[in-house]
Amino acid sequence: MENCKDWTQLKVTVPLERLDTLVAIMSMLNNNLMIEDFSDIDLKTCYGDLIDESILNADKTIAAVSVFLPADRPFTDAVAFVRDRMSESGFEGKVEIIGVNEEDWANSWKAYYKTLHIGKRMVIVPMWEDYAAKEGELIVRMDPGMAFGTGTHETTRLVIELLEEYTKEGCRMLDVGCGSGILAICASKLGAAECRAYDIDPVAVRVANENIAESGEKNVTCEVSDLLKQVDLTGGKYDLVCANIVADIIIRMAPDVGRYMKDDAVLLASGIITERADEVCEALEKHALRVARRLEDNGWCALVVKKAL
Repeated sequence: MENCKDWTQLKVTVPLERLDTLVAIMSMLNNNLMIEDFSDIDLKTCYGDLIDESILNADKTIAAVSVFLPADRPFTDAVAFVRDRMSESGFEGKVEIIGVNEEDWANSWKAYYKTLHIGKRMVIVPMWEDYAAKEGELIVRMDPGMAFGTGTHETTRLVIELLEEYTKEGCRMLDVGCGSGILAICASKLGAAECRAYDIDPVAVRVANENIAESGEKNVTCEVSDLLKQVDLTGGKYDLVCANIVADIIIRMAPDVGRYMKDDAVLLASGIITERADEVCEALEKHALRVARRLEDNGWCALVVKKAL
């Protein structure tokens, strides 16, 4: 790195058995990772006096992965992304930001989160900024808090662009792993009659409900669910399903998601690194789902999926 002052270190520590999953999650932010795993140090083949004492005494049951982020970009979106993905994968980790004054943690990211134009009509506006809407624009005001989904990440932008195309007037929309609730709110603004959002993380659900209330969209609800387990089907199947999560979780959903889709429904799947897109496509196709389109942006992939009738 050219200048340490220009970078922020995001370090996550987890139980050793979760290391591989954490590496996969962190690689979605950047492939240049620093991994701290001292479990495989063999003292029988090493000269102890050549090994730093801190390594010899390190806890061998945990491991850490660090990624270095440009200091001029909002690190909180990355933090929320990692926390959300760990939660979806069923574990927690210690998250540290190194190089940022702890007193500035709560508000420093607001300097980087600005009004964002996505697609042809959607405009994502921070709660604390003034913005005068132009003719034809649809305004979504957001305070992401600790939930992932501000619209700044490629995965979210890809889905919002697709929502403009695939949200039909009067449709029923389901968002699995909703984060801040941004996708359900956008779908409502685009004409969906009913939007149901779910997340496994109670913090994300709280933030999403606050954003929903602020948006004034009365037809959007958000509740806690472990993926599809608690999803409400009393009103029937859905016309549009969004899953902006990660490759592993979409693969896990593949056997079941079709039961929540109408015959002509569309699934918008995102949060997929391009290297794993083929794997996700194969998993979906094994369960009578057809990948109709594939969009890529800066190493990320979003899929438009339909039932293979």
